[in-house]
Amino acid sequence: MRNFLYTCIILLSTDAFAQDSTSTKYVDSQNEMATIKKSIAKKSNYAKQIDLLMKTSFERDLFNGNVLVAKDGEIIYQKSLGFTDELKQNSLNRQSVFNIGSIAKEFNAVAIMILVERGSLNLDDKLSRFNMGLPKWSEKVTVRHLINYASGIPPIESGLSPISDDDAWKILRSKENLLFEPGTSYRYDNGNVFLQRRIIEKVSGLSFEEFVMKNIVKPLKMCNAVFDPKPSHKNRTSCYDMENVRCPELKFISGWLWVDINDLYKWVDGMNSNKIISKKSFQTLLENPYAKDEGGSLGRYLEKEELQRHNGVSYKFESIFLNDMKERVIIILLSNNLNQVWDLGYTIHKLMLGKAYEIPKKSIYQAIRTEALENVDRAIQLYYRLKANCGADYSFSNPNELNRLGYELLRLGKNSKSIAIFKLATAEFPNNANLFDSLGEAYYTNKQYDLALKSYNMAISLGEETGSSKKMAEKIKSIN
Repeated sequence: MRNFLYTCIILLSTDAFAQDSTSTKYVDSQNEMATIKKSIAKKSNYAKQIDLLMKTSFERDLFNGNVLVAKDGEIIYQKSLGFTDELKQNSLNRQSVFNIGSIAKEFNAVAIMILVERGSLNLDDKLSRFNMGLPKWSEKVTVRHLINYASGIPPIESGLSPISDDDAWKILRSKENLLFEPGTSYRYDNGNVFLQRRIIEKVSGLSFEEFVMKNIVKPLKMCNAVFDPKPSHKNRTSCYDMENVRCPELKFISGWLWVDINDLYKWVDGMNSNKIISKKSFQTLLENPYAKDEGGSLGRYLEKEELQRHNGVSYKFESIFLNDMKERVIIILLSNNLNQVWDLGYTIHKLMLGKAYEIPKKSIYQAIRTEALENVDRAIQLYYRLKANCGADYSFSNPNELNRLGYELLRLGKNSKSIAIFKLATAEFPNNANLFDSLGEAYYTNKQYDLALKSYNMAISLGEETGSSKKMAEKIKSIN
């Protein structure tokens, strides 16, 4: 933000230099000066609007974290809102380091491409080449399958149980069968990530952490990036929930790079400007040849809009970045409180494109969540009571609020409560295909296959876009 303001001061004062012949090297004409001033004013206006949006979101308990917005290669807005942990004694700052969840998987994928560009490996190399003691399936799974989550390798996780590197090796080396033939389907899991990291070590002769530090972190000058930091690490944040309970510090497979918001900006900008890998390699990672609608190692790439989107969740940490290559806009939000980073990211994007947007209202998800965990019927009554008496204050027009609550209940194994919330959601938003798809998933999980099929068919009739409803409907028909 300081650089942006400094640029504003310099450029706005150039009228004083206009009479000086030496100023021509800065400004060619008065028309160019007017254009520059107009651009500065526009960016300043963006910053004011974003600031109002973020401050209001913080006041309404919708965001605790850091935000950064850049336009044309220049940071135009940056702010820290909230606290480093559940004690709420230490405020966040620009050096605060966050767990960015799945976004950190980008580093192993790019490290793979660095080795490809050096000629050290080929994307079509079979895993058997690397002598990792894997079963016979390693003779047909390739590196390309791994970076696109199309390998079919056995899952390394059992439910929600965390695992160590040693556990991951034991699982992968003991499983003789693949889930599907490589390249024929898609399954997003950490087994693919784990093997990518081990291949990097085999080929480079360095640990994964050493390779990334040497070839990515240092060249991009990511000053505060750190692998798997301990709770006592300087600037490290801790995640916590809406009841101000800290997340458990659980051991998992190694190799997760934590970053501050400026580090993540340097990363996204570095990919755009091909500082680490070529444009061709970048494009290879953006596009998944096996599952275009699912995205690849760098999140989802919306080709028509030239928009890269990647979000990551780890416990109550949640992050997102939107990389609009067409409009040269980068939006990053990092949170340690599982906030509305998705909605806020897209709201800022609309703002930057000059589209209509709304400042988020209070969360109806947060308002009825505690009640829903205890008694879903009372939660639904509270929902309607708030809608009748305080409709203008809460986010009743946002279908993602109920969808989020339904999925939280589903993940907790509260299937019947989840179904009740999704039924409420479809009643409130009868033309929303995604909500009927969610209801279908809840029914399917609860083994109510006839009702699941009915919900999936409704989603299909409403134009469900990803094709997941159609796949699930066919799966249910094959069961019956």
